[in-house]
Amino acid sequence: MRLRDVLGFLSLAALAAAGCGGGSTGASGSAGSGGGAAGTVGTAGAAGTSAGAGTTGGAGAAGTTGVAGTTGSGGTTGNGGTTGSGGTTGSGGGNANAMMNFFVSSDTSATANLGGLTGADARCQRLATAVGHGAKTWRAYLSAASPATNARDRIGPGPYYNSQGMMLAADKDALHARSGDPALFIDEHGNRINGQWSGSPTPNQHDILTGSTVTGMIMTGNTCGDWTATTGSSQVGHSDGLGPNMNSAPPYNQWASTHTGMCGDTAPGGGAGRIYCFVGN
Repeated sequence: MRLRDVLGFLSLAALAAAGCGGGSTGASGSAGSGGGAAGTVGTAGAAGTSAGAGTTGGAGAAGTTGVAGTTGSGGTTGNGGTTGSGGTTGSGGGNANAMMNFFVSSDTSATANLGGLTGADARCQRLATAVGHGAKTWRAYLSAASPATNARDRIGPGPYYNSQGMMLAADKDALHARSGDPALFIDEHGNRINGQWSGSPTPNQHDILTGSTVTGMIMTGNTCGDWTATTGSSQVGHSDGLGPNMNSAPPYNQWASTHTGMCGDTAPGGGAGRIYCFVGN
């Protein structure tokens, strides 16, 4: 074979081989559909729904426990403070000293008709009860004619203490031997009786009904019908032991028996129908 023929044959073979290879390569163009499959990867964005976990913020509702603060209403127990109204007893001086077994009556009477010894005793008992001493038996320091009664025999043996716990005397003899005193012969509330003492308010009320002598015996004819009448005369003593111009000489100084008074009107001379009260036998 000649060289020209050989080269021609090789050229034809080469061309045939090249034509077949080019055709099969064109079929690989179908691989382009793989782009669609990759696009589906984008659906992974759905994982963003995990943001729903943010609903855990609802736990904030537990803050409602603040309602327990309503227990503050318990502060209404402060109403118990209204018991302070009991302090109004202060106007009466409150309870007297535990040792008190004597006082001058705080109340008054326009006349010497006291309802007899029974009425006078009840008056002492009532006044003593008002200051916490109602459990004791109280007697008015008054003498009477029928039956014959001496004021000194109606009271206890002593010692005698006023509403402030101050002692007047140790026994009956010492009591009747002493003079009146505005600081000791005081009422059940601890108040002084208006009298002749320096700085005393008016009117003068130091005349105290007794119907008795200096030693506490009956002053016959001066007991105002045994304290049931508004006629006749009474015997009175000076609680402050003083007369005009603070005169402390006898008989002005006598607490049990100083001068006579009027049964129908206790004011003239410096009275107000007050009486002495002692714990009785």
